[in-house]
Amino acid sequence: MLEVILDTETTGLSNIEKHRIVEIGCVELDNQIATNNIFHAYINPQRVVSEEAYKIHGYSDKFLSDKKTFAEIAEDFLDFINGKKLIIHNAPFDLSFLNYEMKLIKKKEIDKKNIIDTLEIARIKYPGSQNSLDALCKRFNIDNSRRKKHTALVDCYLLKEIYVNLIDQKEPKFNLENIEIIDSKFSNNINKKNNIPKRIIKPSNEELQLHKKYLKSHLPKNYYS
Repeated sequence: MLEVILDTETTGLSNIEKHRIVEIGCVELDNQIATNNIFHAYINPQRVVSEEAYKIHGYSDKFLSDKKTFAEIAEDFLDFINGKKLIIHNAPFDLSFLNYEMKLIKKKEIDKKNIIDTLEIARIKYPGSQNSLDALCKRFNIDNSRRKKHTALVDCYLLKEIYVNLIDQKEPKFNLENIEIIDSKFSNNINKKNNIPKRIIKPSNEELQLHKKYLKSHLPKNYYS
């Protein structure tokens, strides 16, 4: 199945206060490898960006004022993610905003069953540790120097690297079950070979005489003394 790394930026921290999405970034993966297929959109939230959010992503009301609304980009976005597993860091946050937008345009909500939350994976693997995007970049030696602000597409590419590390796919995995079967067959073949009766071939008298002649002619005279 194809996967999509997804990230959003918003006007604030909670859709309960009617905050909206201002940016969506998506990067498609095929077998954990990024394809050339991406979706990216800045969105006019039709409301004011909070001061706290502006400090995080830097998108001003003026910058967003001439962008398309979520309703205008929704079909393209839904077509892009259709039938693909979504990989999100701290999925409840992004999903709550996405489904709030879906509700506003009377679209079906995105099913949380179709989502992998990398924050949950990180918390299981590294309990008690910092598991933010920056902290995981540091843990896996991923260069995040481009991350001056929280921007959806840059964060998607960083999360892609984190995701691959979290699920241990940096090196190809062997099918252990197949290896055990092969190993078992190999062992059985060795045992069968070892159980074959060995035939002892004795040299003839003529061969023994020839061998003695050869030794006398090639070894020093005092060899046997």
